[in-house]
Amino acid sequence: MASASAYEFIPPGSRFHALPSPFPMKRGGVLHGARVAYETWGTLAPGRDNAVLILTGLSPDAHAASGPHDPAPGWWEAMLGPGKPIDTGRWFVICVNALGSCKGSTGPASLDPATGQPYRLAFPELSIEDVADAAAAVVRGLGIGQLACVIGNSMGGMTALGLLLRHPGIARSHINISGSARALPFSIAVRSLQREAIRLDPNWNGGNYDHDTWPESGMRIARKLGVITYRSALEWDGRFGRVRLDQSSPFANGNGEEDPFGLEFQVESYLEGHARRFVRRYDPNCYLYLSRSMDWFDVAEYGNGDVLAGLATVRIERALAIGASTDILFPVQQQQEVAEGLARGGADAQFLGMDSPQGHDAFLVDFGRFGPAVRGFLDRL
Repeated sequence: MASASAYEFIPPGSRFHALPSPFPMKRGGVLHGARVAYETWGTLAPGRDNAVLILTGLSPDAHAASGPHDPAPGWWEAMLGPGKPIDTGRWFVICVNALGSCKGSTGPASLDPATGQPYRLAFPELSIEDVADAAAAVVRGLGIGQLACVIGNSMGGMTALGLLLRHPGIARSHINISGSARALPFSIAVRSLQREAIRLDPNWNGGNYDHDTWPESGMRIARKLGVITYRSALEWDGRFGRVRLDQSSPFANGNGEEDPFGLEFQVESYLEGHARRFVRRYDPNCYLYLSRSMDWFDVAEYGNGDVLAGLATVRIERALAIGASTDILFPVQQQQEVAEGLARGGADAQFLGMDSPQGHDAFLVDFGRFGPAVRGFLDRL
């Protein structure tokens, strides 16, 4: 099994599945000695028919919830566990870290076995379908013939559709949360600016940075752009309004130096603090690769140029597409499209729009709405 590099950030409870070697990539190239990081909760039933797979957004790791191997709260702690909406008393839950990430699965930050150095930009072009194929390998490696349900959040919603398209019969049902069958121009434009901010940072150096010359400014800007789109204007107004900073705030002048255009409002300080916590915990090259994979994804490829026809080729029994009405990154029309297309393929597919003020990231915080929806769907399986 591959060793971790200094540019990876792997939760202590991670387990690893070795991918077939060579592992072919959709857009060309192969990986040798690659792996996928994952965690599990609950007990697999004797019939191996109670497995639920969670596929994540761009930045989360496989640590969705606390467990015996890592008691720290996970990124979806309120949703996953005994008696929770995804009840580990009933379900055997698997969460995988996306191929291409820096959180345990092989990606640009990982060591290339051919050189002993991080792949960096030598990593093959990454597609959502590659992420899906790697997740399928984990499912098969655990001896699971068919999942009871595959749940995908944000980018994970794209990955789940890729999984269902490329591995027919791998799941009986699907929950697509704030996901999409294709990238739309607004989200492509935002991600393009994020990547440009990273690449224009002199410290990025064509992907050849180190911890002493990290492209921190580029990553900060990229993260701020992302956070702005993850929430809604309604929430920004409700949380911060036009409240100004106390000038004793540690972020009042950016780096503590006099700056006539420094931070002045609380919302600016929030974005700065959020970005600073992120930039040294995620590899910039991985950010570039996974971001671009989302822009490339389009289910229309599987339907002769028509996204609904592509979705109609998926064969599952039941599906639920959920979105927040205030989501500007993946608007609810995209979840409606997913439900319509899956229904055309014969699934009992429903769309549920949530009047949540939190925007795209509502599924991470608005558990009062998203929890019952997920629980209700799973209870009927």
